[in-house]
Amino acid sequence: MERRTVDGVSVVAVRGEIDHDVKDQLRTALLVQDDAVPALIVAELSGVTFMDSSGISALVAAHVRMRAAGGLLRIAGARPRVRFVLEVAGLDTVIPCHPGVEQALAAHPRPAWVRRAQRAAVERAPRTRSGTRACSGSEAEPAEKC
Repeated sequence: MERRTVDGVSVVAVRGEIDHDVKDQLRTALLVQDDAVPALIVAELSGVTFMDSSGISALVAAHVRMRAAGGLLRIAGARPRVRFVLEVAGLDTVIPCHPGVEQALAAHPRPAWVRRAQRAAVERAPRTRSGTRACSGSEAEPAEKC
C-alpha cells in the first residue's frame, strides 16, 4: 500500500488481495497520519484483484472514522470484480465510488471557506444597468448565475 498526496488530498493506493491477512495493513494505511484530519481520503483500488468481507470491514471502519472527524472517504478505480463485491455489500451506496482518482477529486465538494470567498467575490462584482453582474471580463451574466 502506498500513500501519496494529490492536490492536498491523501490517496492510498492498494494492490493485490484484500483479505483477513492484510486487513490490518489496510486499516492502518487509511488512518489519518497526524492530528490534522484531511478533508478527503481516496482509496485507490485499481490494483486490487480480490476483496472479501475483511476489506469491506476495513473500508467501513475508515468511513466511520473520517465522518466522525469531519472528513470524507472515497473509493476510486475498483475493478469489476471488486466493484461487484462493493455493490453486493451495499458499500457503494455509503461510500461514493468513482472510476478513477481524478473523478473522485473532481467530485469532492469545495471547502466552506472557498464557497464563502466565491460568494463574496460575486457580491462585490459590479452591476450593470440591467441588474446583471459582470462576472468575467466584459461578459455580463444574470446575478443568480455568477
